[in-house]
Amino acid sequence: MPNRLIDESSPYLRQHAHNPVDWYPWGEEAFARARADDKPVLLSIGYSACHWCHVMERESFEDEATAALMNERFVSIKVDREERPDLDQIYMTAVQGMTGSGGWPMTVFLTPDGRPFHGGTYFPPTDRMNMPSFKRVLTAVSDTYRNDRLRVVEQAGNVAEFIKMQTLASAPSGQLSERVLESAAASLAQQFDREHGGFGGAPKFPQAMALDFLLHEHHRTGEAMPRQIVELTLQRMATGGMYDQIGGGFHRYSVDNLWLVPHFEKMLYDNALLARAYLHAFQIADAWFYRRIVEETLDWVSRDMRDPSGGFYSTLDADSEGEEGKYYVWTPGEIEAVVGPDDVGILNRYYRVTEAGNFEGKNILTAPLNAEAVARELGVDLERLADAVVNGQTRLREARVGRVPPARDDKVLASWNGFMLRTYAEAARVLERPVDREVAEANAAFLLREMWRDGRMRRVYKDGEAKIDGFLDDYAAVADGLLALYQATFEPRWYEAAREIADCMLDLFWDADAHVFFDAPRDAEALVARPRDTWDNATPSGTSLATHVLLRLWALTGESRYEEIARTVFESMGELMAQHAVGIGNLLDALELYLAPPREVAIVGDPVAAETRQLIAVLNHGYQPDVVAALAAPSDEAALRAIPLLRDRPLVNGQPAAYVCRQFTCELPTSDPLTLARQLSGDRP
Repeated sequence: MPNRLIDESSPYLRQHAHNPVDWYPWGEEAFARARADDKPVLLSIGYSACHWCHVMERESFEDEATAALMNERFVSIKVDREERPDLDQIYMTAVQGMTGSGGWPMTVFLTPDGRPFHGGTYFPPTDRMNMPSFKRVLTAVSDTYRNDRLRVVEQAGNVAEFIKMQTLASAPSGQLSERVLESAAASLAQQFDREHGGFGGAPKFPQAMALDFLLHEHHRTGEAMPRQIVELTLQRMATGGMYDQIGGGFHRYSVDNLWLVPHFEKMLYDNALLARAYLHAFQIADAWFYRRIVEETLDWVSRDMRDPSGGFYSTLDADSEGEEGKYYVWTPGEIEAVVGPDDVGILNRYYRVTEAGNFEGKNILTAPLNAEAVARELGVDLERLADAVVNGQTRLREARVGRVPPARDDKVLASWNGFMLRTYAEAARVLERPVDREVAEANAAFLLREMWRDGRMRRVYKDGEAKIDGFLDDYAAVADGLLALYQATFEPRWYEAAREIADCMLDLFWDADAHVFFDAPRDAEALVARPRDTWDNATPSGTSLATHVLLRLWALTGESRYEEIARTVFESMGELMAQHAVGIGNLLDALELYLAPPREVAIVGDPVAAETRQLIAVLNHGYQPDVVAALAAPSDEAALRAIPLLRDRPLVNGQPAAYVCRQFTCELPTSDPLTLARQLSGDRP
């Protein structure tokens, strides 16, 4: 007999629908039951691609004796953290405050009014490695709740106060200067692994936002070190096991410091942010290697992570058939059976495949950065090597389709789709692949059709239904993606939708008295505290995303309110940005744009005319992160009205013209692409 989770749309919650645990979804019904029965609430938070969430389910939630103890002594609630980041943030703050660490699965014990008083992460089924068994924890917590209620209530009050203090904590204001950027870049350089790339040791996370900030810093200063950090990191990640050499796309993180053995889950947001970092590296270095990684990653997303309606799915599990990574690893015999004896030697050397293997007796495929060296070692020409690798990759991918694939979480999340929308839009502009523009436009249309309803953004789409009011990152990421699509297409509808969403975002999430963005809307469900997090985690913070959007709208409209709010955010975070660059990279990237400041480029001309396209090509060439552009035909009165940057920009001698401005002071207009390029580079004829 399934429990209540059978009626939920979240694949993660449905995975637990047949547990013997009497699970409730988050809601008043569960808390009313806890009050009526005078029981504590057991809150379990996880997500579908979480390996240890599956482990704890098998060990404890599917165990009849453990489930009986939970059902007797607790009201148990299961939450998908990807659907409810507000709950995850609040209760993760509590667990980190109580234990000094956090992670998933997260287990939190609450009073019937929702205040936490005890918590942790994974608990094993038996005592081991200084960890108490889950059943021992359940018994101890229940006994304390029954027999020492005053202590529980006091602890719950203290933790609730701690959460509120953390939510409203403010950093010392700092001067907005390039010193902040220089200090942040120096901090990242100190943490940089000069041998293997990345920051710190194992486990090693990709830190895409910090990498993008460093590329922006290289562009601003011309200093070599930021670029060297990024390029070594990107090269090591893409040639290691972090990258799926056969199917494209990145796994979540590396469990070692070599980028060899990944945690095999694949997340949409990682691939959106990393593909964008590789795209920016391609713009700077003009290296085919970076372009290949972008194209393979986006092709994987289009092939395996795209809903027919235009949305992007969320995650792929790490496990298949109960084993982590089984879908992705190979033996030499398996490779030979697929590619045949003529190519197996080349493939095994190229992907570093051995009989001993590098992961539990099998091989995680890795690739060389220098294919020429492999060709010399094998005594074959480069063309022969390339043919074998391309054909082998295709055959291995086709053969892998016959394996049992990892489970896919096919819910669509607004913010993660916004990340991927921006990446596809930028790729369409830079790489000029028509398929990227088609995918981006289909996704934007989907988001506006299905998830932007009655002036509100929904967070989750599943089975034809959009639900859960959006959070700050949902509004900001979608608006950010739409602005990128406008820059790729110059179709005013994408700009107009972005501005409408951004204005609604300010109304719902900006607190003019506290001078902060909150992550939940002002009319959201009352929780222990109104959630607010200015730090990047696995994804950029909502605050940093919103600030990016405001700066671009400021450049396009000239409206001072957008700049004033962005500046307020920067001033309140100045000291933190200088000291903690890894955790705040996306806001640092926004500060780069603010201090530049943005260069506004208005192009007036027939969008399909060859002369206009030549001017657009200058905008799309090279890495120009501080350029915000608009375009319209001189007869397109609707576009001219909608986008103030375009107003009062006539043709020059009847020819399309570009106006390059900074803080709304413009240089002489030009119809010459070379002159435009010089103006954008800061040079003069």
